[in-house]
Amino acid sequence: MNVNPELLIFDWDGTLMDSEARIVACIQAAAADLTFEIPDANNARNIIGLGLREAILTLFPGLDEGNIAEMAERYRHHFLRENETPSALFPGAEETIRELVGRGYLLAVATGKGRHGLDLVLESTGLADCFHATRCAGETFSKPHPEMLLQILDQLGVSPESALMIGDTVYDLQMASNAGVTGVAVSYGVHSLARLLAHEPLLYLDDIRELCKRLEEIEAQREPLKSEHLSD
Repeated sequence: MNVNPELLIFDWDGTLMDSEARIVACIQAAAADLTFEIPDANNARNIIGLGLREAILTLFPGLDEGNIAEMAERYRHHFLRENETPSALFPGAEETIRELVGRGYLLAVATGKGRHGLDLVLESTGLADCFHATRCAGETFSKPHPEMLLQILDQLGVSPESALMIGDTVYDLQMASNAGVTGVAVSYGVHSLARLLAHEPLLYLDDIRELCKRLEEIEAQREPLKSEHLSD
């Protein structure tokens, strides 16, 4: 396990925050507003992690630009103002993030959320000051394009080999691979573990609280290499 992570990049929805039910409900409500065919929960769940435009086109292929804009507006309306389905951080997520900060890691977020939505949840959770960089799909290419990660790496001056991308969807792992970054999967989010393992992540977590221990294991496996180097 020859990795030396300095930077940990997190997906948000499905990785740090349990927002699946709210996203699905808002997609279905927006479709109903526009009398589109309402996607079932499985199809709506599958697009979580993509940018909003890409998600809409995946669910409703062939929409023209006007309909895409209408669907995006109705989704934002429900998600930011109307829908009251609760979204909360996964148990242990806040404590894990704060422990990682205390250990000296650089932290970042790469998400399919819009900037307004991400800023709201960073403020409401009190975690805004924990992250050294954030990127949203509306600011660059959507996952699985690597640009989101490449911009974070460039901003923080970190090489791809010194970063981990932690996420719950194949889009996260594909983005990581495309950027030359090592992927870490979480099994409790949107996509099944079988789908995630097909993309060969370095490891997977059944609980975000496992991350600190797994990082300790990675560091311990590097110690013999350091000792051999020092004795040369």
